[in-house]
Amino acid sequence: MRRKISAELKDWSASKDKKCLIVQGARQVGKTYSVERFAEANYEEVVEINFKEIPSAADIFAGDLSVDTMVMAMRFRFPEKKILPGKSLIFLDEIQECQEAITSLKFWAIDNRYDVIASGSLLGIDYKRASSYPVGYVDYIKMNGLDFEEFLWGLGVTDDMIDSLRGYFERREVVPEAINTQMMNYYRHYIATGGMPEAVKEYLESRDYRAVDKIQRSLLQGYQYDIAHYAHAEEKVKAEKCYLSLAKQLLEKENHKFQYKEVEHGGRAQKYFSSIEWLLRADIISLCKYVTDVKYDLEDYARDDFFRAYTTDLSLLIAMKDFTLKQHIVENTLSGNTKGGIYECAVADALYKNGYSLFFYKNETTKRELDFIIQKEGRVVPIEVKSGNTRATSLKAFVKNKDNIEYGYKFIDGNIGVDEEGIITLPLYMAAFM
Repeated sequence: MRRKISAELKDWSASKDKKCLIVQGARQVGKTYSVERFAEANYEEVVEINFKEIPSAADIFAGDLSVDTMVMAMRFRFPEKKILPGKSLIFLDEIQECQEAITSLKFWAIDNRYDVIASGSLLGIDYKRASSYPVGYVDYIKMNGLDFEEFLWGLGVTDDMIDSLRGYFERREVVPEAINTQMMNYYRHYIATGGMPEAVKEYLESRDYRAVDKIQRSLLQGYQYDIAHYAHAEEKVKAEKCYLSLAKQLLEKENHKFQYKEVEHGGRAQKYFSSIEWLLRADIISLCKYVTDVKYDLEDYARDDFFRAYTTDLSLLIAMKDFTLKQHIVENTLSGNTKGGIYECAVADALYKNGYSLFFYKNETTKRELDFIIQKEGRVVPIEVKSGNTRATSLKAFVKNKDNIEYGYKFIDGNIGVDEEGIITLPLYMAAFM
């Protein structure tokens, strides 16, 4: 499958003063596949060391970490490899399993003769801390599951067709109804499938949602395994409970603020907040923080103890619910809190995958609420998500009364429109173009 990271990897490879590169991201989002395809297309050979598959390869980094010594050890380990500067890519996969390999990245970068890419999940947790982390000697690329545009590529939708859609978005021009209807249909299939490559591949090949469901549940079990295997003993059960509560928190309640009482009866932040922190560092969840005021810089007004939590891919959220949820999504028969929750999660997924930090606002006194707030070019941009095309009262009030807000977005199951008060209405799938 075509992935956007390919272009980023090419840019890194072409840069003159490149450092070592770490490709970060949750498990099973396609990191290994993407680096391998990039290496095949751009290097004469790839020296790939997967520390989970070949744990004994850690011996290469057990002693002297001079580059010549490490290269010599690799040549003895892989005698068929030439390992030549500029012609070989050294790919250290699942690098979180070898702390000295992480340390070695500093010396590869200082030497600067060899192109080195490292990849791994769970790099943000204190699982196996490197003796000396290579701060300042590595570049980073964050990889997620497929976004909607990548999903369209998989369906065979061409770049010029997507550019045409993006043109409607940029011109704020109504999309022809036949195209808009088809795009919403594609988007519902994307929401039901999610962006995990294995699930998307199965959907593209079979269009069999029972098979997709089986893969999604297997992926969810894999994430639960990671929690059980890598979390500290005191966090294992708590982190898993927090994670598995997300479907209830987001799809069954009208208020999507994360509530510890939904994890267990009488649950409190004092018991569970450290588990949320662990899930966040492990790239298993993303957070949308509450802000006390809608002003730039939003981080200055954010509260760490008041947030919404989302899975980092829709595949995992959908797998937490019964198979019939997929049927309702695809057939557009969702209703109530579930419909609003699904569309909110889909927009959050798109914004997160486009690199935005997410915030929200709610005032119990004035009853004003904003589903999301992002920052662009030094300004705050409020966003509301509507399961229908109802009035965005809170959004209009903020755009009208706040000096630092020029416009806001309202995402709906409908078409594009702009009103005189600065509210830009967009189809839900256009969150991918933000």
